[in-house]
Amino acid sequence: QLQASGGGLVQAVGSLGLSCAASGRTFSSLTLGWFRQAPGKEREFVGYITWNTLSTNYAASVKGRFTITRDNAKNTVYLQMNNLKPEDTAVYYCAARVYGLGLIDMNAIRYWGQGTQVTVSS
Repeated sequence: QLQASGGGLVQAVGSLGLSCAASGRTFSSLTLGWFRQAPGKEREFVGYITWNTLSTNYAASVKGRFTITRDNAKNTVYLQMNNLKPEDTAVYYCAARVYGLGLIDMNAIRYWGQGTQVTVSS
C-alpha cells in the first residue's frame, strides 16, 4: 500500500514537497513514480525513479522543476516541486510497479496511492 502526503496550497513560483510511504518489505524492488490529474483532464505522467539504478525520468512539463528521490531505509519516495505554476494544480498520485524499467504506462502500475491535492495560486 502507498500513502501520499504533503499536498496543500502554494503560490506560484513557490515550492512544495510530497511524500509517499509504502508498507511491505519489497520497497527496494519497486519502481516508483508520480502522476497527476487536473480537474476535467486525464491522469498524466509526472515522473519516476527506478528500483535498481535510481534513474529518473520526467514529463517535459515538469523537467527541471520537479525532482523525485527515494529513501529505501524509510520506504518513502519524494517529489520535490519547485517554481510551481498554476497549471501544476492537480491531485497527485504516487504509483509503483515491481521491478520494471519505467513507469509511464499506467497499465503497468500495480500499486496506486490515494491522491493528495496540490493547488497553485497565481
